[in-house]
Amino acid sequence: MLPFFFLHYDNLVQRYIIYDDASTDNSQEILRLNPKVELRPMPPYCDPESRISSALALQETCWKESRGIADWVIVTDIDEHLYHPDMNQYLAQCRARGVTIIPALGYQMLSEQFPEQKKLLCQSLTKGACDSMYSKLNIFSPSEIDTVNYTPGRHKAAPTGHVVLPARDEVLLLHYHYLGFERVRKRYAQFLTRQRKTDIAKGFGEQYSWSSEQFRDAWNSVANRLVDISRPNLRPWDTHEGPRWWRERGGLRKGLSRAKRWRTRVRARVQKFFERQRVLQTAQQRIRPPAPR
Repeated sequence: MLPFFFLHYDNLVQRYIIYDDASTDNSQEILRLNPKVELRPMPPYCDPESRISSALALQETCWKESRGIADWVIVTDIDEHLYHPDMNQYLAQCRARGVTIIPALGYQMLSEQFPEQKKLLCQSLTKGACDSMYSKLNIFSPSEIDTVNYTPGRHKAAPTGHVVLPARDEVLLLHYHYLGFERVRKRYAQFLTRQRKTDIAKGFGEQYSWSSEQFRDAWNSVANRLVDISRPNLRPWDTHEGPRWWRERGGLRKGLSRAKRWRTRVRARVQKFFERQRVLQTAQQRIRPPAPR
């Protein structure tokens, strides 16, 4: 997936920091060919019995070195492609409007065959199913956010700091995981050998132990709900199914700065005052006695 990852992000990202967790394939060779990549070894596990908890601890802190340097950071996995028809322009608009976090709407992408040609997957493999589990917070402003507070797998977050959402959800997270049934099934068997005691006890990665029949059922469930994310009339902010944790009542509004909340209240009171004045003027005009002849 690395060539597809770089093909997707190279026009957007100026610097990659990638942590290698003792890979045994040719990943390191591919990574060293990209001049933007800084390859680092995975730090020692803070919890030797949990790969998930250890990765989560790293994801909570690795981005902080970008404060004061980067406008945006992206915390992501290799098979997560963040998509917008004009991502660079959209990010510039968000920054100009004071937006500091950009959650993405998740789609589980699916293809019966693994792509052979190195093309942009968001243009060549565009069929996916709405999946709120992959509606994640991957993009945010490192200088405005204090903590992200991810849940395991980064499936939810509770960011603190100066937290400002876009008016509507336009960015998609295209999860290119279901690419070739047999390929994914064999990878699950490999992943199962790397599971740790705590991860198994908590049910993290339980899909790795699925039988072929269980995996086929899950595969078919996605295949039966596919939509084309390249459709101009998709309107994902309206049509994407499932809950959005960042739009839940009382959710991230608490993260707005005190000054922003004060400005919002002042604008509302000013608007209400002028509306009341217009009503009074209209009423006075209606009861004004006719001018003497």
